[in-house]
Amino acid sequence: MSQPKPVVVLAEDDQFLRRMYATKLQQSGMDVFAASDGELALRYVREHRPAVLLLDILMPKKDGFEVLEEIKADPALKKIPVVLLTNLGEPEDIKRARKLGADDYMIKSHFLPSEVIDVVRKYLSTD
Repeated sequence: MSQPKPVVVLAEDDQFLRRMYATKLQQSGMDVFAASDGELALRYVREHRPAVLLLDILMPKKDGFEVLEEIKADPALKKIPVVLLTNLGEPEDIKRARKLGADDYMIKSHFLPSEVIDVVRKYLSTD
């Protein structure tokens, strides 16, 4: 019997990037629920209890910091690894993310999609 695929929630408001990362994750053997805004991302996290959440910061409805804060405040969700995948590279943003409980912080322009997949896999293997 085959293992169930790990579930990843991808929160990214840029349609091109959302499709590209979703495709790469699926090609890597993961089930992906792709959200275009923070509220939908939270709903997907609550419904699907993903192995990892890939979270952009600048999004409509709720930004990534708000989503991160809600997830880490919820005892049922707080152990889900959250990897921020963003264009914000200011030290204050990184510090705030860490303080709110982000497990990793990746600046989109500094990483190839394959490197993002490697980071996601790192969290999948810690089960």
